[in-house]
Amino acid sequence: MHSKALVLFSGGQDSTTCLAFALERYPHVETIGFDYRQRHRVELERRESIRAALHRDFPRWHGRLGEDHLVRIDALADVSTTALTRDIEIVMDEKGLPNTFVPGRNLLFLTFAGAVAYRRGLKVIVGGMCETDFSGYPDCRDDTIKAMQLALNLGMDARFVVETPLMWLDKAATWRLAEELGGSALVDLVVEETHTCYLGERGARHDWGYGCGTCPACKLRAEGWRKYSIDKRSLQSK
Repeated sequence: MHSKALVLFSGGQDSTTCLAFALERYPHVETIGFDYRQRHRVELERRESIRAALHRDFPRWHGRLGEDHLVRIDALADVSTTALTRDIEIVMDEKGLPNTFVPGRNLLFLTFAGAVAYRRGLKVIVGGMCETDFSGYPDCRDDTIKAMQLALNLGMDARFVVETPLMWLDKAATWRLAEELGGSALVDLVVEETHTCYLGERGARHDWGYGCGTCPACKLRAEGWRKYSIDKRSLQSK
């Protein structure tokens, strides 16, 4: 049974839920984030307050949260022309993918995470990749993650386990998972502290949190919140 995990932690809804998932399962959990000059890098500024709140307000997980690692990958912005790394309009490309897709991003994230996990003796790597409610990004697919796990283990002569607890969940189910893990306190933390909006908008407060309300990430989060809220009211009325 593994006891130590490394969570890919951006400061967004999905990665915060994954961090809670890991804290519930493993006695020692470290986090890793990536600065690739993303347009919405305000998400990185949320990480410290989220980690502090998880340590402070959830006694069951007290003492489990370990070191945080922040890795700069400026080259990712240099080699990509996307709406997440450049100030350009979010549109669909000729392959039917939104231009928020950053080629190679999750592959690099997992490679660097594997290197840090190798050095730190962490056997489990947890990521928020999802194939259910996503924009079609090929590096979020289950096959990609399984291939990366194999490549990491072969390339580092290791036995990493890459866990993706959100892989088959839609956004409504992700909200429900947060509630199951940490109750209303964790849901409130996700609403108030996490950041998902691709445009980096923190001014407008919605029921589901902060964001522009119109980018693909905001729309997914808002629709998930709507379905989650309807389901919750339905259960409460029974």
